[in-house]
Amino acid sequence: MKLGLSIGYSRAQLDIPVKLIQRAEELGYDSVWTAEAYGSDAVTPLAYIAALTKRIKLGTGIMQLAARTPANAAMSAATVDAMAGGGRFIAGIGVSGPQIVEGWYGQPWGKPYYRMKDYVAIMRKIFAREEPVTHEGREISLPYKGEGSAGLAKPLKSILHMNQIPIYLATGSESTVKLTAEIADGWLPMGFMPGAMDEYRPWLEEGFKRAGNGKGFHNFSIQGSVHVEVEDDVKGALAKLKPEVALYVGGMGHKTKNFHNDIMVRRGFGDAARRIQELYLSKHKDEAIAAVPDEWVDMKSLVGPPARIKQRFRAWEDSGADSLSVRSRQPAAIEIMAEAARLNTPR
Repeated sequence: MKLGLSIGYSRAQLDIPVKLIQRAEELGYDSVWTAEAYGSDAVTPLAYIAALTKRIKLGTGIMQLAARTPANAAMSAATVDAMAGGGRFIAGIGVSGPQIVEGWYGQPWGKPYYRMKDYVAIMRKIFAREEPVTHEGREISLPYKGEGSAGLAKPLKSILHMNQIPIYLATGSESTVKLTAEIADGWLPMGFMPGAMDEYRPWLEEGFKRAGNGKGFHNFSIQGSVHVEVEDDVKGALAKLKPEVALYVGGMGHKTKNFHNDIMVRRGFGDAARRIQELYLSKHKDEAIAAVPDEWVDMKSLVGPPARIKQRFRAWEDSGADSLSVRSRQPAAIEIMAEAARLNTPR
């Protein structure tokens, strides 16, 4: 199994863990992943990281679809890829949620399925440079001819000669997972953990069938993600991860539209998910954190002493993902996961 390092987005201060990234590259990690919410962006840090590394792939996990037009997303990805020497950038894209899409970016929520489909199609055309780009989509069209148009639009072709950069989609519902398998090169699955492929496999296979051309698991990447916390006290390690769970399940999204809450319900923790959300939205954050079950955190994380992490990693190796992003800034976690995945070791 390949490993990635997920550094996420910044908190109040921007802090890019350069030494950790460089060590991951030395250990044989395949990729490093950034993110964005409504603070630091996902692309700019990768340009900086590209200058300080040699071969590690540079992934956005994710670029929020509403933050950029598809043309700008393609330009940004291709620019960093060119600066990095080519063949290193992975364009991970997701829709985010309606609160951010409409509240932060001022874009309509619209129909995310078709917006994603149009977005990827336009990016592919831009990368290919086969002809000036035109697209008649359900949600996005080029050239623009809608309200406020000057009527002077002209189809254009990228000046920069670009690589056909891999596009991964972050999805979790049945319709969007099928779409991901159909149109994307890889998948950043929401709510993925050992055992989850029982739910996702039929959706992915349907998407491959729609794509045709021999597409399947052999030429499609699944990039899982896992928190790693090295600590002898397992219960204490689980407790450290609960505030983020409470934030995402309880407060990251509207009560009626929270993808993280939906995933927890689908995994059999419906009562806990509803309780966490109720407490969090009522401003009882400490109680919401306390309501997060140890079992839920443990299912989707690797925590505890090194031996426990290595033993439980085997289930992730057999999970159906071909790559796993390590979500940790602990130097010990980066080392132990490299040992667990037997990086740079003949197999």
